[in-house]
Amino acid sequence: MKITVIGGTGLIGSQLVATLRNAGHDVVPASLSSGVDLLTGAGLDEALAGADTVVNVTNSPTFDEQSLDFFRTSGNNLLRAGERAGVRHQVALSIVGVDQVPELDYYRAKVLQEDLLRHGPTAYSIVRATQFFEFMDAVMSWTAVDGVVRLPATPLRPIASADVVQALADVATAAPLDGTLDVAGPDLLALDEIGRITLAAHDDGRRVVTDDRAGMFATVRGDVLVGGPGARLAPTHYRDWLNANLAG
Repeated sequence: MKITVIGGTGLIGSQLVATLRNAGHDVVPASLSSGVDLLTGAGLDEALAGADTVVNVTNSPTFDEQSLDFFRTSGNNLLRAGERAGVRHQVALSIVGVDQVPELDYYRAKVLQEDLLRHGPTAYSIVRATQFFEFMDAVMSWTAVDGVVRLPATPLRPIASADVVQALADVATAAPLDGTLDVAGPDLLALDEIGRITLAAHDDGRRVVTDDRAGMFATVRGDVLVGGPGARLAPTHYRDWLNANLAG
């Protein structure tokens, strides 16, 4: 197959390009650095020429209200360019539980992106993933002050980016779902517990204090970020991933 990966140089995109190429597919990585601009549409027609499938793993440069405009404009541009190019399958990466947290601007923006696909002219698949292992340090940094990290006890099933990539590759090379697939890690952990596991693995002396009002995830209610009953559970455990990365 010929597959265009929009956002093909980022954390997920670069791994996805390599995975698909290793499987024998003709892959075009598209990003600003290759002259493709989703907001203006520049370079899109060239990047999608002859593509059977397009996978969109781009991210908004901001997480505030401006992300709504980003996903509205970029989503419409990509759908129109895909229709012109005869693309048969549009795939997008989204977030588990994204429609259950309307208080977050970025989550509402991702819901808008999903809705554009659902009502667009092309068969589609949406892969919703839980929080990436790779982002846990950043999550802790948001609420770290004077040797204390404040985190809510929000339930999560964090996932390795490599496992997200494999799910995307499987979906991109199969028949369109015309629906959504949840992918999640194998371990159900509270965010404050993840913080303690992470700091202990790094021999970091900071202390985690459970604070259900701290940080972005404080607005999340219940277990909406762990994946639905039909979620695909990935094989990589967080502690194993931490140990492997520290050893490497």
